[in-house]
Amino acid sequence: MPNAKAITKYLRIPPRKARLAADLIRGLNVEDASIQLMYSQLKGGKLLKKTLDSAVANAETQLNVPRQKLFVKEVRVDCGPVLKRSKSKARGGMVAIMKRTSHFTVIVEPQEDKEGR
Repeated sequence: MPNAKAITKYLRIPPRKARLAADLIRGLNVEDASIQLMYSQLKGGKLLKKTLDSAVANAETQLNVPRQKLFVKEVRVDCGPVLKRSKSKARGGMVAIMKRTSHFTVIVEPQEDKEGR
């Protein structure tokens, strides 16, 4: 079955925090997923909503499928590069500060006309 996807890279949010927002929408239809992310208080929710909207727009233009018939097939949050910084500590010591980044992948697919879904 054809699907449409969108990828957003190098977002300045740790993958562990972004996966909390990704778990909210996995397997939902696009309308419910969009509402779920819109009212979420998570930073990852706002960033993931932009990627979801992009995937939906790709499906509408490339596959000619209306928004109401789409569902979220796959949401993946992968690790990106880590910006390594350091902070001074007592007695001349240093401690590492890891500023993590994420890559989002959202795949949407037309819903089958079965009663099971």
